[in-house]
Amino acid sequence: MADGKSSCADGFCQTSVHVDVKDYYGKRLQTQKDLQTNACLAPTKPVPPFIREALKKVHPEVSDKYYGCGLVVPECLEGCRILDLGSGSGRDCYMLSQLVGENGHVTGIDMTEGQLEVARTYIDYHMKEFGFKKPNVDYVQGYIEALTEAGLPKNSYDIVISNCVVNLSPDKKRVLAEAYNVLKDGGELYFSDVYSSARLPEEIKTHKVLWGECLGGALWWKDLLQLADEVGFSPPRLVTASIITVDNKELQDILGDFKFVSATYRLFKIPKGNDKTCQTIYNGGITGAESSFQFDCHYTFKANEVVEVDAEVASILTHSRFTENFTCQPPGGSSTSCGAKPKTGIVDPFDLALKLDKQGQGSTTGGCCGPQSSACCK
Repeated sequence: MADGKSSCADGFCQTSVHVDVKDYYGKRLQTQKDLQTNACLAPTKPVPPFIREALKKVHPEVSDKYYGCGLVVPECLEGCRILDLGSGSGRDCYMLSQLVGENGHVTGIDMTEGQLEVARTYIDYHMKEFGFKKPNVDYVQGYIEALTEAGLPKNSYDIVISNCVVNLSPDKKRVLAEAYNVLKDGGELYFSDVYSSARLPEEIKTHKVLWGECLGGALWWKDLLQLADEVGFSPPRLVTASIITVDNKELQDILGDFKFVSATYRLFKIPKGNDKTCQTIYNGGITGAESSFQFDCHYTFKANEVVEVDAEVASILTHSRFTENFTCQPPGGSSTSCGAKPKTGIVDPFDLALKLDKQGQGSTTGGCCGPQSSACCK
């Protein structure tokens, strides 16, 4: 199933996986109630008020036909150009269009015409609802493995997001490579997806329902680290994770001892070779995180507090849209340093999910930024 070719166009070959996924999301699923696992309905922490209000303005039909996992909302969005991979019926696009404002833009790409039809039907409705004079959202039919072939220009997006979609692709390295190509320098791929505890056997990978439910195509989480490096991204930063349960006994029997987790990672397109740590001071200014900003599971920055960060984070903070929100200086350059040492090391998302579950935290949106941020995309 994962390698069966069915048709080619413009240099990209559609596989039988794409055909099966189109059928599953275009015909088989009509509402979220039709899902047979909670892989695409992972629990989340309470949603920040301004995001909750933005979601309330999304048309009910758009929300009902949306099948993403978690809530993918990175920080600092005003004026940004965002691309949503596998945008489906457009719920996240319409929510994000409010946060980027009229000077920003959101593009959704999806291969399923039925989903796009729902999304496009309500463009005028949402622009009127948001009070925008002209649309700041558009939708493109195409494959997430072939973004440039779909007409999306290289080096043009500040942020690429994806919500439980990368696992549906049979060629995940190509998805990451295409996302890297369309991102501007300093841009970010911020996405929530499903990962497995080990590489999956063909019996699971070729099961149509398990693939459609976002389990059969799940990457072993360690493979994500390798693929990201091969493509050129900075090492993935794990933001949050939550355990996925499968209540369907028939499907669980097929899955056996394999475990799954919903995890949110952030990957940046930044220069290589930075090996210097630095002390950072979070200046505040991010809506929803004015006093405390959770960057990932290692670093939560409190406003006006000096924190020493590792070289990777130092490079991200000085080459991305977060630059104006942070003051960076060489280690030892401040007498007010809290003395905290940089936090390094790979984090197992299963370990983090268990830790958060014990703390009663579940998953999270990873912190968000609304239209009042002082350092967003211009």
